[in-house]
Amino acid sequence: MAIIKTIKGITPKFGSNCYLAENAVVVGEVVMGNNCTVWFNAVVRGDVNSITIGNNSNIQDGAVIHCTYQKSKTIIGNNVSIAHNAVVHGCTVEDNVLIGMGAIVMDDAVIGSGSVIAAGAIVLPGTKIEPGTIYAGMPAKYIKDVGPEMKETIARTAKNYPVYAEWYK
Repeated sequence: MAIIKTIKGITPKFGSNCYLAENAVVVGEVVMGNNCTVWFNAVVRGDVNSITIGNNSNIQDGAVIHCTYQKSKTIIGNNVSIAHNAVVHGCTVEDNVLIGMGAIVMDDAVIGSGSVIAAGAIVLPGTKIEPGTIYAGMPAKYIKDVGPEMKETIARTAKNYPVYAEWYK
């Protein structure tokens, strides 16, 4: 069973049909929407500030979602996929976004709706990513606009994770 901890009297809240892997950790001021998944070794740590996650979002294996004490909360929209070993910290990720494997999104960054942060990219603090764009590199820079195929990939990934979760229930 996943580790779900109350911190300073605040217990995580989950929407309907969420799946948490046995060694996922969800702590403190976390509010998660419906049909969300948190996978193996992922940590969603709302101990120093709040974390809000919309519907149909997935936090994949080894990802870390955190925030900054008294400064930067984390907001993750609907249909967001945060890939393996990514770090999302004190930022806003709007709807229909894909954060690639090993990417880092730092405090006060805003990832616009329909965007992709490529695997291994580092989004520096305060960076504003335009909706519907792909950013890659260290630090992350604009590469191109999201095309129809990538839009389908973003949607398909978000739709697939609740299906995968059913295999584990």
